[in-house]
Amino acid sequence: MTLSFQLNAQQPTLKNGLEAFVKVSTIYPIYAKENCIEGSVEVAFKINKKGEITYAGVTKGIGADLDDEALRLIKLTSGKWTVPVGYDTTFLIRAPMKFSLEDYGCEKINPASVGLAIKQYNDNLVSLKKITDFYKNLAQGVANVVEEEKIVALKEEMGIDDAYLTRKIAIAERKISQGDLQSACEDLKFVKYMGATKADKLLAKYCN
Repeated sequence: MTLSFQLNAQQPTLKNGLEAFVKVSTIYPIYAKENCIEGSVEVAFKINKKGEITYAGVTKGIGADLDDEALRLIKLTSGKWTVPVGYDTTFLIRAPMKFSLEDYGCEKINPASVGLAIKQYNDNLVSLKKITDFYKNLAQGVANVVEEEKIVALKEEMGIDDAYLTRKIAIAERKISQGDLQSACEDLKFVKYMGATKADKLLAKYCN
């Protein structure tokens, strides 16, 4: 995987540089990796005088889970920047990140199939909401249990099985080791709201 950045001169600096930080911190998202989704994501962000990220947003995305990872990585740098005296904290820094998969068999993938995968990712968001809503309601005792068979079939159709959820937990554990509890807890809650109890111990330990 390679990433590239362009930052304006005389801006806050990160020890060893932003590119190096991201290279060692990136956790390539499951969907993007499985579907050979690559490309550039531009994140714009602001830094205060303490080197903390006060704002961050994707200004040019791919449309899949790589957008979330790019944003997560920028937020992960919060508090690690060295800010020059007199720096204008209202200035918006733009960091284009180029994500690519190497030695993963993606070299011969048809670009059209990647485009379809990105469209499918966004279509899947609707199905994921149906699943999470069902299990949230089930936990509160207000779900229609007759619908559970359809929900299980929907999960199977999307490939959300035990192995997938185990990978999701492994990613959450890596994020915990990076000190990124917010994103880790989102992954662990995802597992919970897919109707599984595999992440319950980690949720109790790290996510209040």
